Amino acid sequence: MKFPRLEQPLAVRITHWANVPLLAILAASGLQILAAFPELGPKGARAGWYPLQGWTPPAWMRTGGWLAGARHVHFGFAWFFVANALVYLVWLVASGEWRRRAFHPRRDGRNAIQTAAWYLRIRKSPPEQELYNGLQRLAYTLAIVLGALEVLSGLALYKPVQLSVLAALFGGYEGARAFHLLGLAALLAFTVGHVVLVLLHPRALASIITGGRRA
Repeated sequence: MKFPRLEQPLAVRITHWANVPLLAILAASGLQILAAFPELGPKGARAGWYPLQGWTPPAWMRTGGWLAGARHVHFGFAWFFVANALVYLVWLVASGEWRRRAFHPRRDGRNAIQTAAWYLRIRKSPPEQELYNGLQRLAYTLAIVLGALEVLSGLALYKPVQLSVLAALFGGYEGARAFHLLGLAALLAFTVGHVVLVLLHPRALASIITGGRRA
């Protein structure tokens, strides 16, 4: 007998909550690395595109103590982040859950636009949705893609000589560093939006803790 699945199965809940401390530690240690080497141009030169050039993140936002310590923390916890992500992705494919969680343009494109219009008060009522609406699926799928690009750019920074081909895809070491920092800002923006939407829909918070209803 096949039982209905929970809205948020155990694999989703474990990997979701594991990401909370992992991303926090990665962000804090990354900012410590930035504080030790704040200029983003070639060979330590200033980069005109970066509006916070030379800015040192405050101590409460950083961890690792110094450059070498922060690098050890950052790259050490990065492997836990990668392992956690791989567990989720393997489960997503093996369970078939990607069908109802990943963004499919034909199915979700129109719904995403309608949902955005509802959030902006352009549309009077929300469109129909199942587990997620189209905008949520788009955001979560883009977050996975962004996380993968963060890992790749991080590897280019970790081994820029051995992985020179990978580094070249990001425009060299400085390009990979800029992308890595901008990716962190994008993940922060996603996190803020995610938290705001959870506060607007508190049942979603309960389901990611308890598993929610069976569907």
